[in-house]
Amino acid sequence: MFAIAVELLFGTYRGDPDGTANTGRQVRGEWPPAPSRLLSALVAADGTRDACHVTRLTGGWELAWFERLPAPRIYADARANHQPLHTRYVVKHASGQGIGTSGRARWAQKEYVARAAVPVRQGARVSVRDPRVVYCWDVEPPPVEILAALRRRAARVGYLGAADSPVRLRVGDAAPGPLLAAWEPDGKGDIALGVPRAGDVGVLDRMVDQWRQRGASVARLQFPALHRQARYRSPGGSMSGWATEMRTGEVVAWLRLAEPVSGRRIGAVTGLFKAAVLRSCERLHGDVPAVLHGHGFGASGYEIARFLALPDVGRAEATGRIHELALWLPGVADAETRRNARAAVFGLRRLVGRGLDVGVVAVGGNMPSPAIGAPPWVGPSRCWATAVPAIHERRRPLDIDELWRWCEHAGLPRPLAFREARQPFVAAGLDLAPVAVNRRGRPGLPYSHVELCFAEPVDGPVVLGSGRQRGFGLCIAVDGPLEGRHSAFPGADRRPLGQPKLRVSMST
Repeated sequence: MFAIAVELLFGTYRGDPDGTANTGRQVRGEWPPAPSRLLSALVAADGTRDACHVTRLTGGWELAWFERLPAPRIYADARANHQPLHTRYVVKHASGQGIGTSGRARWAQKEYVARAAVPVRQGARVSVRDPRVVYCWDVEPPPVEILAALRRRAARVGYLGAADSPVRLRVGDAAPGPLLAAWEPDGKGDIALGVPRAGDVGVLDRMVDQWRQRGASVARLQFPALHRQARYRSPGGSMSGWATEMRTGEVVAWLRLAEPVSGRRIGAVTGLFKAAVLRSCERLHGDVPAVLHGHGFGASGYEIARFLALPDVGRAEATGRIHELALWLPGVADAETRRNARAAVFGLRRLVGRGLDVGVVAVGGNMPSPAIGAPPWVGPSRCWATAVPAIHERRRPLDIDELWRWCEHAGLPRPLAFREARQPFVAAGLDLAPVAVNRRGRPGLPYSHVELCFAEPVDGPVVLGSGRQRGFGLCIAVDGPLEGRHSAFPGADRRPLGQPKLRVSMST
């Protein structure tokens, strides 16, 4: 066995797990600390190649051995407290910028009257009762000289993650006890953590060489991504969440509009959202994954991103205006694609075009904000109703078998019953004209509102029909037991006021 024990000297740890700390809206920090943090700290402790001092004799062999280790088992305190940190302002390094005609800096930093202040957003800090974190690898201990070099590097490590997370490292061939709760490597686990991979040190060396030759303008995009993501099963975690994620995907980022937009512009909003994300992804990462643009999928074209606009619906006081946006990625998207897509979304500041000019603010990932009363986009629920009309996949009457086809394409189980109407079933649901639904220059398909029920609760977002990628067919969870909703479907009391036509169908 090989083990590294980490002691958090302040009892706190701060790390940015998904690149969202600089948005100022991160609510959960990284816990436990990713194993990739250890490699970064060991490299920084004594450098590599000719920069080595205390490990000059080994020449960095210990790093090459360490980066090839498999994902370790992690022991840490499971009772972690995540504390979002407030934005603070510090003195700007560059002088002479932001200076007014009076000689005094605008937004001056306290007594530094000629220096401007800039905001610093630190994300979230994790505090624990037990400051120990132990990483264990079930491998043969390294040779004596490699173990000694790793110990010398560990003795020089001052912090893990951010600089305000001081630590003390101990390297050994046995796990110190007693041990805490365990995070187990599991391909179907419920969380993802960065782990080293062979070649990471070489990538860092090439980046340093390029920086020495060409200066700090060298872009990281020229190099492959450091580390890789490994799935872990947290203490008491199960595999059911990961199985659902692989089947239906997940929302990776939410945005809030600076000012609401009419729901009748939903096609324009989602079109601008998609175009902006593709441009941002190309600018940041140099390439746009096919899962985002949707081209080249052929017969398997169902597993592509969905750019969703979230209108204010389902409440008595709802207005039907769009307040937020969300990016959903299917389960086939790997961790790097999700991370890059999230960074592309959080890099957006405005959506401009098609008669719109509106600012956007990052909310975060995994769940929507309560800005508009938190309508149930994510469920789980057995009954769902479209807030945005669903575009039919084919020119044929909608029956239970055709709707089953829609659900299969959307990664959903077979519905038990449904009803269809031209007008919305939910308060303030969007009642759109054909010009707001059909794309310009393309033959239009029928569209309608649908309410459907499943045998078991289904996690959202639920999006149906052929316009899924641009947000049409978006549903909200509808309250009420399945049996009650079945009996209500045929009744006139469930029909929206003025609705001229209502089709009801149940699975046999």
